[in-house]
Amino acid sequence: MDKHPIGDLMDTTMRKIKEMADANTVVGEPIVTSDGITLIPVSRVTFGFTSGGTDFHSKNKPSGAPSSFGGGSGAGVNIVPVAFLVVHGESVKLLNIAPPAATTLDRVVETVPEVIDRVGDILRERKKEG
Repeated sequence: MDKHPIGDLMDTTMRKIKEMADANTVVGEPIVTSDGITLIPVSRVTFGFTSGGTDFHSKNKPSGAPSSFGGGSGAGVNIVPVAFLVVHGESVKLLNIAPPAATTLDRVVETVPEVIDRVGDILRERKKEG
């Protein structure tokens, strides 16, 4: 069975989205300050795409020839800076620059760096004691 043109259309759209929104878009290049603090930008990336098409008969094609195809696709990407990971020595903090989290899951994600810091502190204390 021949490959349908809509597949090529969708492949091209997805490839272009991947080029626009890769992992470096979500977590940016680290910025190192003169006093040894590293800032890592974090962004929220959302995207959507659509494609569609139709087969149609053309009066210019001979009888029995495959139908003609017309189609199109579109995509949109929204990149919003939301935070910086601030790394100073052994400490990692999340500096939010976005509005407060709207959902429980967002609030949990925001607290992960703080929880990691606290667990690290506890483990270091236990290591000193033991």
